[in-house]
Amino acid sequence: MGVFALGIELDGEGFHPEAWRRATHAPDRLLTGDTLRTRVATAENAGFTLATFADSILPPETLAGRIDAVTRASFVAATTSTIGLVPTVATTYAEPFHTSSQIATLDYASRGRAGWIAERINDPRAAATWGRAQVTGDELAREQSDSIEVARRLWDSWEDDAVIRDYPSGRFLDRNKLHYIDFRGASFSVKGPAIVPRPPQGQPVVFGADGDVDVRLVAADSVAAAIEFAEHARSAGTPLAFAEIDVTLDTPDATAVERLGAAPSNSPARLAFSGSAAELVDLLTHLSTHLDGVRLHPAVIDEDLPVLARQVLPALLRTGVAHRPVPGSTLRANLGLPRPAHRYAASH
Repeated sequence: MGVFALGIELDGEGFHPEAWRRATHAPDRLLTGDTLRTRVATAENAGFTLATFADSILPPETLAGRIDAVTRASFVAATTSTIGLVPTVATTYAEPFHTSSQIATLDYASRGRAGWIAERINDPRAAATWGRAQVTGDELAREQSDSIEVARRLWDSWEDDAVIRDYPSGRFLDRNKLHYIDFRGASFSVKGPAIVPRPPQGQPVVFGADGDVDVRLVAADSVAAAIEFAEHARSAGTPLAFAEIDVTLDTPDATAVERLGAAPSNSPARLAFSGSAAELVDLLTHLSTHLDGVRLHPAVIDEDLPVLARQVLPALLRTGVAHRPVPGSTLRANLGLPRPAHRYAASH
């Protein structure tokens, strides 16, 4: 195994249904920019490789609405320097040209630390919101596959040196280094080229539970199943596999069970952990020999993140299980992924 990456989900207040009641900010208000900045800074200072931001076109049940995930990630990009920023943008119904532009812009704002969780949506309410017929079954996979392919082609539609900036001649682009992608799918066609130059990473890192992604997010309800699914994903050609873990930790004031009861997770498809920081360190150390990383979902961010930052991450860094992201490096580099070659440059 190479790099063992540590990711954390920082959307909302945490996965527990009552997390909003335990938040340190006013529970009847949307998450403020200062709170978001503080949480991401805490995760970065602790040594997390990346932070993710969940999203949906449908508002959370406890809120009237929220700012989209790409905007939240972009908001903290300028105040961070090493942590990867990975928003969720659905591939179902969304326009892939816009998605590719958003993620490319985030990659510039973060100086090469952007990722994208490409998520399918199987919900009739989302279809109604978009004003489209519901996409189900094999069509979900096809639309995701097409969206990821279009985004990658658009990121490659500018060669790396297409921008000239020759002020004396007034030439700023070499038009011969911009390429039409000429994609035609069942739901949409895109000619291109992109409206944003090729991102710093060449292609931002694509995460997902399904499809042709760079990092497979493995949902499994046991350690053995997570390891098995990860091995299957890598044997099928996915470069990296991360385990999804719901985390409820003992705090200085109460045990995990005392805090939130015996049920540690609201997602039966994710590995559930409830216990002490030392026990979580042992679990992650074991997983590090079988997987490429994990994404932790805290039960209550304002209570579990401090324990992760003060007790879990330092122990993993001290033993060499995990390593801090290298300042000035891209998310791809910190994950051990190479920068993709430009697909159109050879034909020029």
